[in-house]
Amino acid sequence: MWVRTGENKLLKVGIVGGSGYVGGELIRLLVGHNNVEIVSVSSTSHSGEKISRVHPDLYGLTDLKFENISPVDMAGKVDLIFLALPHGTSIKYVPDLVETGVKIIDMSADFRLKDHTLYRQWYGYDHGYPDIIKKFVYGMPELHREEIKNAKFIATPGCIASSSIYSIAPFLSLDTDSNIINVDAKVGSSGSGSGLDESKVFSERFGSVRAYKPVGHRHTPEIEQELEYASGKKVKIALSAHSVNMVRGILTTSSIYAYQDEISLWALLKKFYGNEKFVRLIMDRKSNYKYPDPKTVVGSNFVDIGFALDRYVKRIVSFGAIDNLIKGAAGNAVQSMNIMNGFPEYESLMAPSLFPV
Repeated sequence: MWVRTGENKLLKVGIVGGSGYVGGELIRLLVGHNNVEIVSVSSTSHSGEKISRVHPDLYGLTDLKFENISPVDMAGKVDLIFLALPHGTSIKYVPDLVETGVKIIDMSADFRLKDHTLYRQWYGYDHGYPDIIKKFVYGMPELHREEIKNAKFIATPGCIASSSIYSIAPFLSLDTDSNIINVDAKVGSSGSGSGLDESKVFSERFGSVRAYKPVGHRHTPEIEQELEYASGKKVKIALSAHSVNMVRGILTTSSIYAYQDEISLWALLKKFYGNEKFVRLIMDRKSNYKYPDPKTVVGSNFVDIGFALDRYVKRIVSFGAIDNLIKGAAGNAVQSMNIMNGFPEYESLMAPSLFPV
């Protein structure tokens, strides 16, 4: 078991929906956190079972068992609650949770979009809580750190959205020939969760590159919202998503129709991200990984960014690589939790990626 030292009071946290991949990663990151005690983890399908039975990587790290407990009842036991629930489910609980006064970090999309009218078009339901949406801060620390410091409610970014926003935002300070940005996303199988359907059967998935959402991906308005926030410019995102033969990771390849010399673009990236510990700028012509690659971020909270210049059509090809379960979900959530509670921002998040995998 992990041993914590010091006399500071531990933040009591609960995780709703802890049996999924994102829930498992939240537990993994938090069991060794020096300022946190995991008090409750819920799962209706695994109630009473040891957490390590579902998440075998946690053997020996926690003796907790899943509970069949309502989010509101859990809120009475904790200071902060993570909602690791599907889209359209968190919204059923958040209004009551807000009334309890508990801090909330929602992993779903239910409170990400500031324009509540967009939920009908992109998620298929009418969002009836525009006033609550206003209370949520978008949980991307590199763009919203100051807001997160004073937040009680966090809406964590989507995984494809994260990789896209990180890798596109710095370049929007340039004059562009088009307000349309093409984004090609390659996504590992864990991005679609731990539930089973025919498309996830090994024999169907292995060796495949499947265009599962070539148009109309629901992360589109989220990316547009945050890029406008970061740059002041309205852009349109043309996003196509592909399911590829890997378990973890996302690579986004984006075409931005702007042009500048390579040295100036590197200076632009360094200025935009400053000393951000989790943003790594990648271009190494002597390496086997001369551009960002999801393989080199697996298990870490890093986002790798790089670019190539297309002189023929005057465009910047920008790359973003993340682990979809960490920087695309649980890692950004824990980083936001650290900031909003005054903990060291990098606590429990500085482990390097696994290599080789």
